[in-house]
Amino acid sequence: MPQTNQKLADIFQQMADILQLLDADGFRVNAFARIARTLGEMTDDVAAIGPDVKALAKLPGVGKGSAERIAEYLETGTIKDHQELLAKVPPGLLPLLDIPGLGPKTIALFWKHAGIESLDDLKARLESDALAELPGMGAKKLENLRKSIAFAQTAGQRVRIGVAMPVAEWFVEQLTTLKQVKQAAYAGSLRRGRDTIGDVDLLVAAAKKDARPISDAFVKLGPVAEVLAKGETKTSIRTSAQTAGGIQADLRIVAPDQFGAALLYFTGSKEHNVLLRERAIRKGMKLNEYALAKGDKVVAGKSEEDIYQALGLAWIPPELREGREELDLAEKGKLPALLELGDIQAELHAHTTASDGVWTIEELALAAAARGFHTVAVTDHSKGQAQANGLDEKRLIKHMEEVRRVAKQLEGTITVLTGTEVDILASGKLDYPDELLAELDVVVASPHAALSQEPKVATRRLIQAIENPQVDILGHPTGRLIGRREGLSPDMAAVIHAAAATHTALEINANHWRLDLRDAHARAAIEAGVKLSINTDAHGQADLDQLRYGVLTARRAGATQADAINCLSKSALKKWLERT
Repeated sequence: MPQTNQKLADIFQQMADILQLLDADGFRVNAFARIARTLGEMTDDVAAIGPDVKALAKLPGVGKGSAERIAEYLETGTIKDHQELLAKVPPGLLPLLDIPGLGPKTIALFWKHAGIESLDDLKARLESDALAELPGMGAKKLENLRKSIAFAQTAGQRVRIGVAMPVAEWFVEQLTTLKQVKQAAYAGSLRRGRDTIGDVDLLVAAAKKDARPISDAFVKLGPVAEVLAKGETKTSIRTSAQTAGGIQADLRIVAPDQFGAALLYFTGSKEHNVLLRERAIRKGMKLNEYALAKGDKVVAGKSEEDIYQALGLAWIPPELREGREELDLAEKGKLPALLELGDIQAELHAHTTASDGVWTIEELALAAAARGFHTVAVTDHSKGQAQANGLDEKRLIKHMEEVRRVAKQLEGTITVLTGTEVDILASGKLDYPDELLAELDVVVASPHAALSQEPKVATRRLIQAIENPQVDILGHPTGRLIGRREGLSPDMAAVIHAAAATHTALEINANHWRLDLRDAHARAAIEAGVKLSINTDAHGQADLDQLRYGVLTARRAGATQADAINCLSKSALKKWLERT
């Protein structure tokens, strides 16, 4: 995302957050939040438009007043309204919004009635149950809050894959342009597709004499904010927090004939590497980060494929290298043919301006068609999601008519399906009556609220939704937000069993904040014969780019084309949706 867009998105989101703390009009809050999303989704740099209020006002959801604020920022680097709002609240309040389950109303309650102005204040007051006397509080809520704070502080040590991967790819691209570099790649848990990353491992193949110039060039690259260590073959830096996530990146430079061994070693996992080394020993060889050798003779090292072959194994995709059964499968030639990004042919969970998206039905459909999809489902929120402008029954019926109009208009270009992301209420009931859901082509049922339910209650809630014959897909089943919210902890085995019995698909939500189902749950679903639905939950153009994170998660689960309904042909998908 262009840096100016990100800064402006952060400013508008912060204004929305402060207005919520001040209990301002909900319309203003939603307007600023929508502009933040618009700016965050834009791939074009808003700075290129310049301080032209009329041109800026043409952006989706941007009115004249907000266009003037954007123009003001482009001219001065600040927004007066933003500064005035910041002055109205203690600076320590805003970080509290990152605590899972702690919303603006509760924060405002703590501030106005208990004098809490920072996380330290809150933690000190939580040492007792005194806050339980406040309206709407209680001992159980306070205990949940203590757990949420502990979770947020431990989760903050890792970075989401959606933050780390673009940074790693940018570094690899820049390193590849250096004339001394023969090969460049990223490794580590990022290459294995883990949902969170500790740091980024970068690997370069080059002659020894070229190591220093490469390191010198690396530390001067744009996102580098701090050089942590600089040596002959290894350099560590930290990127700018504002523009590149504040990630540590370690660059290692190896000889070209050692690149494969180093890539294998630094990709890991540790458990996978141990199994490979043990296998090498049984074959009278030694494997390390430099080569596979037999005595003093190098057997392989230039490529991973050569090393696996010398060990009597098929090459194992990085996503499967977790020390499970992958070596046995590779030896027997039974590794799954993992699905690829290009295998996805349909998007079955997406939002438009009818609820909280930033694009129209037609814009969504044409963007999906441009990706090569044959089908897209329009699944805007139900009425229970008031903050997301969810549709009541009357609005949904009117919305369905508009979707069908666009579907007819785009016949021959892409199939557009009517749908909904209907809320699974705390009781397990759905937010729309069955007779209305029956009129839709696709029903995605998802939990959004009451995400701290006891596991048994959460399990019953999800199974009740799965057993509703109108539900096609269970959307982001735990409702987690990585690093922010733990979400539900249902008995996933029971949930998967119910999905298998009812032929309901379970979603891998590809948004890098969610990746829910997570890989372990997706693996269990596949083993039970449950179909996956890999969707981006797209609210705008850029969200479609996150599909790759969902595909990586599915690959970590061992998914093939046959395991995901998004890989079906148009006719086969239609038949699957009509299965009941």
